[in-house]
Amino acid sequence: MTGGTGREAVPAAEALAKSLLARVDELAGTLVGVINEQNPGYRLLNVVPGEDLRKSCHDNLERVLQLVGHGGELAPAEAARHYDAARATGERRARQRLPLDDVLRSFRLGGRLVWQALIDQARAEGVADTGDLLDVATRVWEVVDATSAQVAAAYHAAEQALVRADEQRRAALWEGLLQGRGSDAAFAHEASRIIRVPVEGPYVAVAASGQAFTGDLTEALGHRLDSLGLASAWQVRADVLAGLVAVPSGGPAGLAEALAALVTGPVGVSLIVNGLAEVHTAHRQAVLAMRTVPNGETAVVRLADRLPEALLLSSPELTGSLVAKWLGTLLELPADERRLLLDTLATWVGAGGSATRAARLLHCHRNTVLNRMRRIEALTGYPVAGGEIPLELALVVRALPFVPARRVP
Repeated sequence: MTGGTGREAVPAAEALAKSLLARVDELAGTLVGVINEQNPGYRLLNVVPGEDLRKSCHDNLERVLQLVGHGGELAPAEAARHYDAARATGERRARQRLPLDDVLRSFRLGGRLVWQALIDQARAEGVADTGDLLDVATRVWEVVDATSAQVAAAYHAAEQALVRADEQRRAALWEGLLQGRGSDAAFAHEASRIIRVPVEGPYVAVAASGQAFTGDLTEALGHRLDSLGLASAWQVRADVLAGLVAVPSGGPAGLAEALAALVTGPVGVSLIVNGLAEVHTAHRQAVLAMRTVPNGETAVVRLADRLPEALLLSSPELTGSLVAKWLGTLLELPADERRLLLDTLATWVGAGGSATRAARLLHCHRNTVLNRMRRIEALTGYPVAGGEIPLELALVVRALPFVPARRVP
């Protein structure tokens, strides 16, 4: 790090800068007034305390004058010391959330003030001609540019640290909600403030998987749902995207279509719950709904439309026993035959036990359906093709997409 561009600082610059160092307090007061008048960001945002601004002006003016008055290159350690005020200012303004453009504008205003003060000092002392003053101007703006670069670098580093801290805080609040801490009023209000969703009101949770989720996707989802009047928040958890959507009393109109347009893979939507206190319940429901989408398929499903499948998934042991009871050795068949008979059974149940309707859906003859059903009866030992469809059989058919078929060697 150097104090300039390699050119020796002119004697006039050295002498004038050293003279002005005795007036740093006065110049700092003047610069505070100039910033308040000509840089409205400070006044409008009101995030920089008056004493902070004055100290920053004093310290940075002092360092700039020291650099202008230095007669040559600085060793790295010495240069670092002379930019300490600039770095401190950049970091502090980032933490105060003052835009970087406003910060750099203040440094330009400070550079102009230093240049004018040097001109006035030269005239008062009668020590510099026009050529000297041009060299002084070059030296001043070299220093201001180098100092501004240090400010910007420190600002960006602090800004990145703040973003990481914000992301960590947001993730921690999300985890708290999904673990049931929303029933704590203080926690719910903090989560509402950071995640930017209401504490009360109807909500649905969304869960999605099957793709790599990015910030661009969550931003796109937020914009799409905003256009529908649906406030939302999103968080990527391991390989699952968790969403929270505030819905009107009539329900989340357009939500499924918006999700289908942007998310590739299975998506589940919970029942409607009331407020952040019930987000953990809604998330579990959304995950359960998502799991009812068969492997490899893309769909947006509501738990309200998949309650039987959700119940089956919630009790895998009972579901396995139910499937084993009704399907028996059918699941032991070779893959092609097993698939054919299971598809026929599922279509027949979906057709309300009508062989005619099932044949139409399967694009085969009615007698073919009846023959397959007799084959199923022979394998399972149950008279499945006669009379009313048993409730247990209907549940077994709904469970088929989630039960891994056993294969013969």
